[in-house]
Amino acid sequence: MIPQRIGKYEVRAKLGDGATSAVYLAYDRFAQRQVAIKLIHRHVLQDEERGRLYRHLLNNEASLAGKLAHPHIVQIFDAVISDEEGYLAMEFVPGGTLEQYCTTDFLLPIDRLVEIAFKCTRALDYAYRQGVTHRDIKPANILMGDGSNIKVSDFGAALFTANDRTQISGVGSPAYMSPQQVREQPLNHQTDIFSLGVVMYQVLTGRLPFQATNNYSMVFQVCNFDPPAPSSIRSDVPPAIDAVVARAMQKSLELRYQTWDEFAHDLAQAFRNRQLSVVQHRFSDSEKFEALRDLSFFDDFSDVEIWEVVRFSQWENVTTNTYVMRDGEPGDYLCFLIEGEVRVVKRGKVRSVLSPGECFGEMAVIGRVGGSRNANVVATAPSKIVIIRGESVKHASDACRMHLYSAFLHVLTERLALANARICAA
Repeated sequence: MIPQRIGKYEVRAKLGDGATSAVYLAYDRFAQRQVAIKLIHRHVLQDEERGRLYRHLLNNEASLAGKLAHPHIVQIFDAVISDEEGYLAMEFVPGGTLEQYCTTDFLLPIDRLVEIAFKCTRALDYAYRQGVTHRDIKPANILMGDGSNIKVSDFGAALFTANDRTQISGVGSPAYMSPQQVREQPLNHQTDIFSLGVVMYQVLTGRLPFQATNNYSMVFQVCNFDPPAPSSIRSDVPPAIDAVVARAMQKSLELRYQTWDEFAHDLAQAFRNRQLSVVQHRFSDSEKFEALRDLSFFDDFSDVEIWEVVRFSQWENVTTNTYVMRDGEPGDYLCFLIEGEVRVVKRGKVRSVLSPGECFGEMAVIGRVGGSRNANVVATAPSKIVIIRGESVKHASDACRMHLYSAFLHVLTERLALANARICAA
């Protein structure tokens, strides 16, 4: 029977039910938003040993409310933990979990899986930098949002490196654990790297890399067995992805990815390899993020702010001789050159040649009054352009907008210094 209310929340539907908890879709009338409620079953709380464990898990996750603010981590809004009741209210993500794509008859396209894995690396790197290691990465804890959006959830078993809190042991799924975790050795972020490698393997192939009939056999497999390459099970998996999964799942910490950045970089490189992409002109979010992160303009931006720019920017491939901007036209956007070359031309004379990493057209957007272009900007080679509308800048978060204006000021200062140098040399 579905309860009508859980605390202050109006229950609308049951989303799922398990041995220890149920998840409900509910409505928070005060905040005017839908939420997901994870409610621990009463019989679990009444069991002395299990009740103590699950209250600890809820406390663990509740302690992160408001602390892990990342576009790819589920937000925790509220928690109630008592002898009689235990639940969490969290962000509602409508698309179910990654578990639905773990069977051979319903596998994701490879490029989409790579993008999901990339976003997980960014979320888990962010958490690690806040002193949090997840320790229970598996498809059930990766939620699918709208489009290509994903959210990492369930930090109940997380390891907190910044405090002396007693850590929870014996929690998690052995099939996804690193050799260090199943042996109960000291852990760091590399245990999550291993687990994400296992998730990639399963979503690529529809099967777990380690096959066992019980936990003891599974632990032996995890510690001693090297699974076959994903491409031996799914022929369209390219060698680059085989290599990424193999390195993520190395049993030795020295051979495994040392950092999330290394893992993310190899995923982005694999995506750039066009054997992954059926649609040649499509830009993945991971490709966009990596391209912006490589630009010095965005050095002071946090990952969260770069993801914000990814969401509101427009990306285009332009051919040689394409006019990106025309003299006299209204200026309602600015651009960054990611690849290729463009020239700024005024009255038939080349004023400057722009290289990858440079921005142009910003004055018409950041000025106090709307203006028009005062030169033509023409692509002189096949080029990749990022377009940011002035309206998007106005509606960006305060932190993102501040960093945009600060970076523009730096660009203008450099250009003024260069212009003064040319005048002095004339």
